[in-house]
Amino acid sequence: MRLTSFTDYGLRVLMRMAGDPARAFTTADLAAEFRISRNHLAKVISALAAAGLLDTRRGGGGGAILARSPEDIRLGDVIAVLEAGQALVECFADRGNACTLTPHCRLKARLAQAEGAFIADLNRSTLAECAYRPESA
Repeated sequence: MRLTSFTDYGLRVLMRMAGDPARAFTTADLAAEFRISRNHLAKVISALAAAGLLDTRRGGGGGAILARSPEDIRLGDVIAVLEAGQALVECFADRGNACTLTPHCRLKARLAQAEGAFIADLNRSTLAECAYRPESA
């Protein structure tokens, strides 16, 4: 399974915040640290906030902070939220399925089961186990 860059960045944000859970992080600071687009990262942070994983504040002293303890955030749940709408294969998509095998395919159910097992296995781990603390911090 290949995760989107959106999910990759979301995991990086959460891991970094778990490394210093009392600190509010700005999008600009995280984008500079990760060397990625601030605009793209703003979308990621917005999605994490909408999912209830981050709390955000505007203005001076604002930024984003974990909404829950890193021990209470399951990795599989994070990936399921960030990958929502991303079909593993074409036939999983809500629209645009042009696969001619769909009516009689025996693979789709197995792939769905494997995807579920992937999420379940990741849910055995929490964000706390993957917290990132840079050496310079």
